[in-house]
Amino acid sequence: MNTFRIRDIVILGFMNFALFVGAGNIIFPPFIGLQAGTAVWTAAAGFLLTGVGLPVLTAIAMAKAGGALSAVTRPVGRVCGLMLAVICYLCIGPFFATPRTATVSYEIAIQSFTGSAVWLPVWSVVYFSIVILVSLHPGRLLDTVGRFLSPVKILALIVLAAAALAYPAGQARAPEGAYATAAFSQGLTSGYLTMDTMASLAFGLVIVNAIRSRGVTSARLITRYAVQSGLIAGVGLALVYLSLFRLGTGSTGLLVNATNGAQVLSAYVHHVFGAGGDVFLCALITLACLVTAIGLTCACAAWFSSVTRISYRAYAWFFAVFSMLVSNMGLTQLIAISVPALTAVYPVFIVLVLTYFIRARFHSPAHVIAPAAMVSFLFGIADALSTAGISAWPFVMVRYLPLHNQGLAWVLPSLVVLIAAAAAERWRSASSVTEKG
Repeated sequence: MNTFRIRDIVILGFMNFALFVGAGNIIFPPFIGLQAGTAVWTAAAGFLLTGVGLPVLTAIAMAKAGGALSAVTRPVGRVCGLMLAVICYLCIGPFFATPRTATVSYEIAIQSFTGSAVWLPVWSVVYFSIVILVSLHPGRLLDTVGRFLSPVKILALIVLAAAALAYPAGQARAPEGAYATAAFSQGLTSGYLTMDTMASLAFGLVIVNAIRSRGVTSARLITRYAVQSGLIAGVGLALVYLSLFRLGTGSTGLLVNATNGAQVLSAYVHHVFGAGGDVFLCALITLACLVTAIGLTCACAAWFSSVTRISYRAYAWFFAVFSMLVSNMGLTQLIAISVPALTAVYPVFIVLVLTYFIRARFHSPAHVIAPAAMVSFLFGIADALSTAGISAWPFVMVRYLPLHNQGLAWVLPSLVVLIAAAAAERWRSASSVTEKG
């Protein structure tokens, strides 16, 4: 039976980290830092909970589940679980996350020089050609990503982090918008946009398969290595985010009316490193986005091929081409569409992941967890409609709930239903024992 050395575990952790650090991870923290200003660390605390804490917990849950998403969604039943899995993979795959990697890399690598989006179609073809070339050979992923691309990506991020700490381009200003009154909760909901919790659900299978590809067959060892890689990735994510928050707060004098973090990052790097910095940033962002796009394409193709009779290669081609087409919408439009969609679906995945660790305490987990998950989904939809500016009865009633203004109206109802369902399940179990006695 094969085992991993410490070096192998570190490489696996680097691979896991590299898969996570893509478009959203790099562009959102600088923008939050710029907008939050002096309240940045309060916002950062909220962001780290959903941007690091939840993905790490999800990685641990997926490791314990052997990479099977169905094990996490089991309490809601086979049909609902399958629907949630499809939603998860489509969101982190061809609908939002994968196309976003191409648009972010284009906006920084090409548009920062040309000032025009006219070459985006050409860029998307070249970009996704590379993605498909690597994705068609998933067995080599640990070698390609873990041993080569990840160290290069990490080294580039270290350089960027050191610059952010040593060369601030301005002083933090007063918080803007929602950050002035609710910095923590705004940071909390902004962590959704990285999509890392859902990505972790998908990457769980990628990581497990990467471990198995090295001849490790013990379920216990696979779980241990997957958990350790998730923890390494979590520490790396936290350090990257903290440095990028600092970069954002120190970029106040560089640009006016920025609309996304790519603009903030580009302006800062040009200010500190000049033309050479522009080339450096282009290489960093393109590499970071490519690694994530490859991981997402592999994950989506592997899962869909496992539940249908269509081959992995066919799915890899389909998702790469579909993502290429969607990416031509542009970054700002993609983000605008993804915000309400993620607000709707994120709560149910959070509930399922968090309850995964306590479901063994329940005699019938489905009777406890399924109602809470359904409530979180319904209130998530209500929050999403509100975010999109749509007023539809009875969803408008959510406005009167605590935490609605922070996009977290689902939390209290879900918690109440979970506690009530757990109490009812315990009462039924006690009654059953009494009757048998």
